[in-house]
Amino acid sequence: MKKNMGTADRLIRILVAVIAVVLFVTDTVSGTAGIIMLVAAGIFLLTSFAGFCPLYVPFRISTRKKQA
Repeated sequence: MKKNMGTADRLIRILVAVIAVVLFVTDTVSGTAGIIMLVAAGIFLLTSFAGFCPLYVPFRISTRKKQA
């Protein structure tokens, strides 16, 4: 697994995941939509900590800075 996520990408994903969890916990979003948001938040956190997004691979996307 070659890392393909830059720092900004990872921070944005973590921020979105935290916001999704807060919205669910405060009951702003509930039901099926809330559960889907929690699953997406979990995936965002997992990919952020791993530094790798599998959806970037087929499109050859990398937000990571080039190594010299």
